[in-house]
Amino acid sequence: MLKEAVEGQVTVVCNAIAASVQFQVEPVGRWFEAFLKRRDRNVSASFQELEEEEELSEESEDEELQLEEYAMLKTLDPKDWKNQDHYAVLGLAHMRYKATQKQIKAAHKAMVLKHHPDKRKAAGEQIVEGDNDYFTCITKAIEILSDPVKRRAFDSVDPTFDNAVPSKAEGKENFFEVFSPVFERNSRWTSKKHVPKLGTMDSTFEEVDTFYSFWYNFDSWREFSYLDEEEKEKAECRDERRWIEKQNRASRAQRKKEEMNRIRTLVDTAYSCDPRIKKFKEDEKARKESEKKAKAEAKRREQEEKERARQAELEAARLAKEKEEEEAKQAAQQAKKEKEIQKKAIKKERQKLRTTCKNWNYFADSEAESVKMMEEVEKLCDRLELVSLQSLNEMLSSGTKEEGKAAVEKHVQQVNAQLQKEREAEVQARQASRSSEQASSGSGGGSKGWNEEELQLLIKAVNLFPAGTNARWEVIANYMNLHSTSGIKRNAKDVINKAKNLQKLDPHQKDEINKKAFEKFKKEHAAVPPTVDNAVPSERFEVSGAEANAAWTTEEQKLLEQALKTFPVNTPERWEKIAAVVPGRTKKDCMKRYKELVEMVKAKKAAQEQVAAKSKK
Repeated sequence: MLKEAVEGQVTVVCNAIAASVQFQVEPVGRWFEAFLKRRDRNVSASFQELEEEEELSEESEDEELQLEEYAMLKTLDPKDWKNQDHYAVLGLAHMRYKATQKQIKAAHKAMVLKHHPDKRKAAGEQIVEGDNDYFTCITKAIEILSDPVKRRAFDSVDPTFDNAVPSKAEGKENFFEVFSPVFERNSRWTSKKHVPKLGTMDSTFEEVDTFYSFWYNFDSWREFSYLDEEEKEKAECRDERRWIEKQNRASRAQRKKEEMNRIRTLVDTAYSCDPRIKKFKEDEKARKESEKKAKAEAKRREQEEKERARQAELEAARLAKEKEEEEAKQAAQQAKKEKEIQKKAIKKERQKLRTTCKNWNYFADSEAESVKMMEEVEKLCDRLELVSLQSLNEMLSSGTKEEGKAAVEKHVQQVNAQLQKEREAEVQARQASRSSEQASSGSGGGSKGWNEEELQLLIKAVNLFPAGTNARWEVIANYMNLHSTSGIKRNAKDVINKAKNLQKLDPHQKDEINKKAFEKFKKEHAAVPPTVDNAVPSERFEVSGAEANAAWTTEEQKLLEQALKTFPVNTPERWEKIAAVVPGRTKKDCMKRYKELVEMVKAKKAAQEQVAAKSKK
């Protein structure tokens, strides 16, 4: 290391210092062993030096070892040595698990020099023969504490250790004062070298998290073999020794489980009472709330931005649409103006053509020819376009009468030829339409046409058997064959084709068909035919013409069906009650409508049964 410059001295550079070079050095020998220890324990070289200084300080303390005499030593029962405090027996009750092996040996040596039977016998004290002397307790103490395995077993059940766990009430009042010594006391059982401290109220989140992570994953070396009730050395055979080992393992596992539960209870209680955890949770909650608000604010701004962009697009679209509409309006106005101009021009040219032809007496010598040519001129005015009219007028104005007549006759011939072609095309179109209708009607019913009765039966059957009915068109065909008086049998294909043709009819034709059907129904049911014996008609079905003509609405039909369900057959004065439910309908109306519904259902079932029988065959 360079010396500091003294005030007043001048620093002179004689030579340039060579650049430093880094070398890879591998430790060997005892340095390699020290390196492995530092790597396994994750400590630095300076930390190892501190440990060596601590060991040196412990050796210096061994020289100044002071023993505490155990007052109850002479009263101990050698046979109950397992329940004695070995550290107190050797005078190390104040040091206990912190005592080193040198201190234990020095304490034992001092106790032997003082309490050995030979020493006491020479001093004139009466000695108990055999193993009944209290000196046996000293021998057992050094036997247990000098063996690392046995000493660890005894330290695990140290009788002076406080296993108590503070309650939540105690921890909430003075958390750090209550829990700090408890964790410090229990840290002696950890297998790891460095134990994090509980800390203070100012500890960071990382420090608190490290502390609780350590204790929630606490690795304890504490074991309870010292409390084994049976000693396998006393077993007389191998089976008994195995049984003793099994019992001891079970009791150790149970005590180990209870110990880990105690540690977990301690950590849980501390965690629930720790004010820092509450503070961290509040901070975390506040942070999440702020993030949530910031996210909501960002989302709101984004939505506002999208809304502004959407409004801008709508405004641009509106302006574009207005511009397009304005351009279309201007174009329409321009087209209208051009059309008006063209219309005026055509009108002017037509008037000019009429005037010219009139001045020349329509190029005719007689009155009849003049009238005929006048019609032809009007036809030219209606059919010719502006250009043709202008060219014809120029020719008439510049040429002679004969040339004008020839030009007019030429245009008349062209217009008549065009009209003749249009008439022929129209006739052909009508013939094609008529032939297609005949072909469609012929494919539906062969060479036999449909009369009004069959059309009405078809309309009634289509309404009676709506879409969704099983084998609908076969059922409709059977229904028509049952009720038709024409004697013509219709199949499903005929019915489908005719139904399609009826759909193509305009509403006026449909109304006409329905009107004819109603007039036929009215004619058939206008009066009741007299019977042979001139009996009076039954009151049940005697109705007036107005009542017979009144059709049932959908709402009245629903009310009737609901009333039929509400008032069954055995209800007294059933039809009076049903008529009271349906407004505007009498008892006779309801009874007649009920009979019609029954007949419709029977007809529908009969048609469906016929179709089912045919399908089975």
